[in-house]
Amino acid sequence: MPLRVLIAPDKFKGTLTAAEAAKAIAEGWRRIRPEDSLTLLPISDGGDGFGSVLAGRLGAGRHTVETVDAAHRPIQAHWWYDPDSGRALIESAAIIGLALLPAGRFHPFELDTTGLGAALEAARQAGAREILMGIGGSATNDAGFGLARALGWRFLDPAGQSIERWTGLDRLHRWQAPESPFPVPVTVAVDVDNPLLGPRGCSRVYGPQKGLRPEDLPVADAALGRLAEVAAKTVGSRLDTLPGSGAAGGLGFGLRLFLGATLESGFAIVARTTGLVAEIDRADLVLTGEGCIDEQTLMGKGTGQIARLCRERGKPCWGMAGLVGGVPGTTVTPDSATDTPLPLFERLAAIAPELAPPSEARAHAAYWLGELGARMAAH
Repeated sequence: MPLRVLIAPDKFKGTLTAAEAAKAIAEGWRRIRPEDSLTLLPISDGGDGFGSVLAGRLGAGRHTVETVDAAHRPIQAHWWYDPDSGRALIESAAIIGLALLPAGRFHPFELDTTGLGAALEAARQAGAREILMGIGGSATNDAGFGLARALGWRFLDPAGQSIERWTGLDRLHRWQAPESPFPVPVTVAVDVDNPLLGPRGCSRVYGPQKGLRPEDLPVADAALGRLAEVAAKTVGSRLDTLPGSGAAGGLGFGLRLFLGATLESGFAIVARTTGLVAEIDRADLVLTGEGCIDEQTLMGKGTGQIARLCRERGKPCWGMAGLVGGVPGTTVTPDSATDTPLPLFERLAAIAPELAPPSEARAHAAYWLGELGARMAAH
C-alpha cells in the first residue's frame, strides 16, 4: 500500500544542507516506491542551516553584514529579517562556524565570537524587536568573550589591565559592562543540553572536535571556570549549570550572561515554526538523518528529537547517516532492521562503510544518500 512518508533530515555536516539531504533521500526513495506520498521538511537544531530553514517559513529576507569569522578574517555574512514581525534570524555557523575555516589551520585558543557582534548590531539598527540566534556549528570555545567585547564589555585582571584573549580569563578580576544593555530580546537556539563546565562541559565534550588537545583542557577549564565564578558572584546564580550553557563552546552561557538571552532548544523552535508535529501525525513513516548518528544524537540534537517525537506518537522512525559511530555493536547495513543500540530508531542505516568508504561517501554525498534511500525503501 502507498505510504505517507515524511522526510525530515538535518544537515549532513560538511557535505549537504538539510534541504539537499531531503532531496537526495526523496530521489532515491521514489526510484523504488514511486506510489508513496513524500513530504520534505528539512530541519535544523540551531546549527548550520538554521537561518535558511526558518527564513523560508517566516518570510524573512536575507541581508548581508561585513564582519569577521572566528579567526578575525574579514567576511560578508548573511542574516535574515522580517520587518513586519520585527524578527531577525542570526546563524552563528554562518559567521563563526567551524566549516568556514581551513581544517587544522587555527587552534581554538586563537578563535573567538567577535564576529557575532556586528550581526547583532545590524539587526538592532534595522529595527528588530526580537532576535532568534542559532548557535550550533561554532568553531569557538570562548563562552561569548569575543562577542561581549564587540558589544562594549571590558574584562579586567587584578591590575586593572584588559584581558585581550579568552584564554586569559583565568586572571579575571571583574568586568565593566556597557552603559546601556543590548536593547533587543534574544532567544538562543541551542542544539545540545550540556552545561558549561565539567565532564559534560563544552571543552571536554566538543572541544576535541574543534582542535582542543588533552593538554589544552586545563587552560580552557581554568579560563571558563574563572568566568563562571565571577559571574556567579556578580549575578547571584550559577548560569554555567543551565542546560545548553555549554552549547557552541559556552556561547549559550555567554549570551545568557551578557545579553540576558533566553535559551531554548533549537529543535523546539524549528518544530514550532514548521508545524513538525502535525506533519509527523499525518505520516505513516518518518525518515530523518544527519552526517553522523551517535550517542550525541540523543543529547538534544534534531535527529534524536525527531526520533523521540515519533516514539511518543507511535510513529516508526528510520535513521539515515553517512556514518554511525561511537555506538558499540550497532548494525549499520542498509538491510538492518529492528533492534539498535539507539532504540528510538526503528531502523538505522549508514552509507559508510557498507555502500561506500567514508572518503567516497563525503565526495559524492548526494548520490550515496540517494542510494541509501533506495536501499531503505526496498526493505
